Amino acid sequence: MMAAPSCPYFTVRIPKPRTPPTYDLRSPFTVSHSPLVITDIWTLCDRAHTLPWQPFRPGVEIYRLYGNSIGPSAALLRYQPGAWVPHHTHTGYEHIVVLSGSQRDQHQTYGAGSLVINAPDTDHAVASDEGCLVLIIWQKPIA
Repeated sequence: MMAAPSCPYFTVRIPKPRTPPTYDLRSPFTVSHSPLVITDIWTLCDRAHTLPWQPFRPGVEIYRLYGNSIGPSAALLRYQPGAWVPHHTHTGYEHIVVLSGSQRDQHQTYGAGSLVINAPDTDHAVASDEGCLVLIIWQKPIA
């Protein structure tokens, strides 16, 4: 096995090709790959400063786990206190796990440990008064 780019909080193993990848035509995923694993996710906020964050919105940084802005994707978002993401509409499901701090939208405030699922064709603006770290998974890009 050869290791993927190193991050001390993720276990990513890319198998060294010895034989062609296996295909299972009964599965929607056709190639067998090793999973991306985030160990001890509830303490990730203590180690977040070690990740290579990129600007996302003013006061909000992103660390992409997979994908991009045109298809399914997952990322960590780090909000500074008072940061917000403007109003937007979801074209697919959005799943948010609040890992630390809290964030709010027009419905309520979601504290650490909250799982928020926004269905397709729903909309919101998101803000964090105290700052927060969230795991976010998008099925499709926002409109």
